[in-house]
Amino acid sequence: MIFAAGLGTRLKPITDTLPKALVPVCGKPLLAHVVGMLKDAGFSEIVINVHHFADKIKEYVHEQDNFGIDLKISEEKEMLLETGGGIQNAKDLLLPTDRIFVHNVDIIDNLDIRKFLADTRPDSLSTVLVSERKTQRYFLFDDDSRLVGWTNIATGEVRSPYEGLNPDNYRKLAFAGIHNMRADIFDAFEDMGFSGKFGITDFYIAACKKYPIYGIVPQDLKMVDVGKIESLAEAEKIVQELI
Repeated sequence: MIFAAGLGTRLKPITDTLPKALVPVCGKPLLAHVVGMLKDAGFSEIVINVHHFADKIKEYVHEQDNFGIDLKISEEKEMLLETGGGIQNAKDLLLPTDRIFVHNVDIIDNLDIRKFLADTRPDSLSTVLVSERKTQRYFLFDDDSRLVGWTNIATGEVRSPYEGLNPDNYRKLAFAGIHNMRADIFDAFEDMGFSGKFGITDFYIAACKKYPIYGIVPQDLKMVDVGKIESLAEAEKIVQELI
């Protein structure tokens, strides 16, 4: 599944007339780069969620003849459902399957997707790609790379189902918007009382004690979040290296 519904507010004024998914990098829309990466990794079934300038994304996908794969659109017409709600909303399009690989449309990276999938633990409800990049908000992992909570180092806020958790005792890693989840995550959403509009990060934090959620830190990972105008140049550099 590709998350492409966002408003792209940090990419204004480009996104005043264009959805974030169609912002060009090296002359090709972000969406085309991500679909290409997934196809190279062996994916032949993809769901894209849309909201902001949805018709423009659907028109582009149609012009590309669905990129030659089984590509479906999950519409969020009324409102943005955020990352967790977006997955839940696409349930009927995603199932039946064993696992669902999720990738943000505004992430450009050199991830070895096949290795990431192979390294996913069979018992994990979800495996998230994380890195040691500097930020303010971090997932917290134990020595077995299992998620135990979250912290904001700027405010000192800690969120965890484990009472009294000290973030200094755990590894702090930044979530990269790429994850591989078991299909029964929909049952876990219901079990944990998550529905409608919600972020997948909020679900992971609440569920990590009851359900195993693990992190993977790939070696030699190059990644850029194309969330700001200034990041476009860095994204183009990565793409040129991958060509």
